[in-house]
Amino acid sequence: MTGIDGCLAEAMTIPGARGAGLVDWTSGLTLGAVGEGPEGDHEAAAADAAELARLAFENGAFTRAGRDAGPVEDLVVTARGSYHLMRFVETGFDSSVFLYLWLDRAEANLAMALFRLKDLTARLVLA
Repeated sequence: MTGIDGCLAEAMTIPGARGAGLVDWTSGLTLGAVGEGPEGDHEAAAADAAELARLAFENGAFTRAGRDAGPVEDLVVTARGSYHLMRFVETGFDSSVFLYLWLDRAEANLAMALFRLKDLTARLVLA
C-alpha cells in the first residue's frame, strides 16, 4: 500500500514519464503532482483531463457496450510526441479520482505504462 506521494514518485519511474498527477475528475483539482505539466501547467492539464474523464465516465456508450461492460478503467490519448494516460482509481467509497501520466512517446512503452498504472492504482491508499 502506498500514499499519494509514493504513488506519484513511482509513476515517475515509468520510462518516458514527463509528469504525473492525481486528479479529482468531478472538480478538476489536482490532489498531487510531480514532474512537468503539459504546457508547463499541472492545474490546467488536470482540468482538461478531468473534462475528458467526465465525458467518458458518464457516457453510457462506454459502460454499456458488450457483455462484460463495466466502469471505464483507462483513457489513452495519443498525440504526435506524447501519450496521456488516465487510470481511474477504484476505492471502497464513491471515488472520483484518476491517476494521470504524461509520457514522451519516443521513450515510452504504452503497454508497459498501462500495466504499471494498473498496479500503482491497485496499491494506492486514499485516506
